Amino acid sequence: MSELLQFNGLVRVEEQPAGGMIAIRGDLTDASMRAALAAIGLAVPDVRKVAFGDNRSVAWMSPDELLVFMPKGDVAASLATLTEALAGVHSLVQDVSDMRARFKVSGAQVRDVLGKVMPVDFATDGFAAGDIRRTRLAQVPAAIWMSEDGTVDVICFRSVARYAFDVLKSSANSDSAVAYYSM
Repeated sequence: MSELLQFNGLVRVEEQPAGGMIAIRGDLTDASMRAALAAIGLAVPDVRKVAFGDNRSVAWMSPDELLVFMPKGDVAASLATLTEALAGVHSLVQDVSDMRARFKVSGAQVRDVLGKVMPVDFATDGFAAGDIRRTRLAQVPAAIWMSEDGTVDVICFRSVARYAFDVLKSSANSDSAVAYYSM
């Protein structure tokens, strides 16, 4: 396994170790969906929110899609539990753990650094802890959420992970400082 990518500049950019991810598609208002998520210790999050549980979380990705994050070792059992709980319900439950890369971007200027490369309003009243957005990171699709003030998680397709890291690194370079949100 190669060493995880890291950079310290205006903010810290850290590639995260591979974790488990399960995509769920279906009617998020269905009682079966709520019961299935409860069976793995989670709840359906509100629109454009992330719900956090014990050592796992679930993100609202679209009106009919959720993305569950958990330790890689928990995926098989959780996949079986979700599949069984949603049997007979029009839905899809899929292990997508190897599909995406994840980065943690943290520091006082995280809003400014990300604002340079993403078309998102990073003002504190528009993007706060627990919020998620699907957007673009320069030229690639990405999803971002704020786990706590000053810390944002970024996921993108694994095939563009090095490009995404390089974009984040370039934006975090101290020679390119912008102080719009951190004024």
